[in-house]
Amino acid sequence: KPRDGSPECYLVHGGRTPNNELSSSLYMLSIDSRGCNRKVTLRCLEKELVGEPPGPRYGHTISVVHSRGKTACVLFGGRSYMPPAERTTENWNCVVDCPPQVYLIDFEFCCCSTLTHLELRECFSLHLALDQGDCVYVGGGHILSTDCRPHRLFKLRVELLLGSPVLSCEVFNDGLSITSAIATSIGSAHEYMILGGYQSDSQKRMQCTYVALDDVGIRMESREPPPWTSEISQSRTWFGGSLEKGCALIAIPSEGNPAPPDAHYFYQVSFQQEGDAEDPTQTCSQESTEYEDSAPLEDSEELYFGRDPNEMEFSSDGEGDTYNEEDEEYESQAGYWIKCCLT
Repeated sequence: KPRDGSPECYLVHGGRTPNNELSSSLYMLSIDSRGCNRKVTLRCLEKELVGEPPGPRYGHTISVVHSRGKTACVLFGGRSYMPPAERTTENWNCVVDCPPQVYLIDFEFCCCSTLTHLELRECFSLHLALDQGDCVYVGGGHILSTDCRPHRLFKLRVELLLGSPVLSCEVFNDGLSITSAIATSIGSAHEYMILGGYQSDSQKRMQCTYVALDDVGIRMESREPPPWTSEISQSRTWFGGSLEKGCALIAIPSEGNPAPPDAHYFYQVSFQQEGDAEDPTQTCSQESTEYEDSAPLEDSEELYFGRDPNEMEFSSDGEGDTYNEEDEEYESQAGYWIKCCLT
C-alpha cells in the first residue's frame, strides 16, 4: 500500500517457470506514469538481495509489516525441490516443504535475514497470510510430510528493533482447513472475504469466510456462499485472485468432449454492503469470458494497461492531454494491449 510517499507496488517472488524450474527472483511492480489514451506505464524492478535470501520455491506468501517507523517484508512457507545431493533420476521432480523459517526482507538496504521460532515446527504451503501493523496471520495450507490441512492459525509479530529484529508467535487451533484460497479486501483496510480453495485433494471449499483484523486480534465468521453457477459447482478445479475493492476473479477450465485445450471461463465475484448493514454480503455475477490462446509476453521493462477515462487527467508521457472518444470506442471493441521493448 502507499506509505510515506512511496507508491503502491506489487511484489512477485519465486514460482515455477515454463521449464518446470523454480525461481528465486524478486520483482517489484509499480506505476511509473499515467498518459493519455488510457495508457498507464508499469515499472518492473528486480531486487538483488544480500545476506540470507530465500531459495527457489512456490506456494509461499509474502507480507508487509510496519514497526517502529520501519517497513519490512515477511516471507514464509512454500515448496522446493529436494536438495541437489538427494535428487536422483526417480525423484528429480519431487518437491518437499521448505524449512520452517521466516525471512525478513529490508527493501531500503536490499538485505534479508532469517528468523526461527519454537512454535514453527513444520512448514506448509498454499496457505493464506493477512497482515496488519506489525503482525502477520498465517492460516490454512498443506503439509506434505503428513498430507494434512491443519486448522492451526499462527500470529507472527515482528518488532523491527535496532540491530536485531524480534519474532514472536502465537498459535490458535480454530483456524481454517483450506488450501489455495483467495482473500479479497472489503470495507476497511483490514477486512477480508475468503473464498475458493480446497478442503481436500478432491473437494472444493464452496463456503465463504469473513475476516476482520484489528489491534485486539482476528475475528472470523462464516458467510453464505454466492449462488454459484452450475459450471463452477460442477468443476473439479478452480483458481483465481483478488481484484481488490471487494471483487475476486475465479477461473475454471472449460470442459467438453473433446475439451478445448487451455481454455478457461472467468467469473467475477463481488462483495458489497447491503444497505447500511455493518457486515457485507456477497453477490456473484454470472458473466464469464472465454479467452483464446495468446502469445506469451516476452521480457520488457514497460507494460501498458487499459485505464478508466476519468483517471487520465494527469498525463505525464508528453503525448498530449486530449482524450479521443473514438480511441475508446475502438479499444472497447478490439481490446487494448501494447508491449514496448527496451528502446
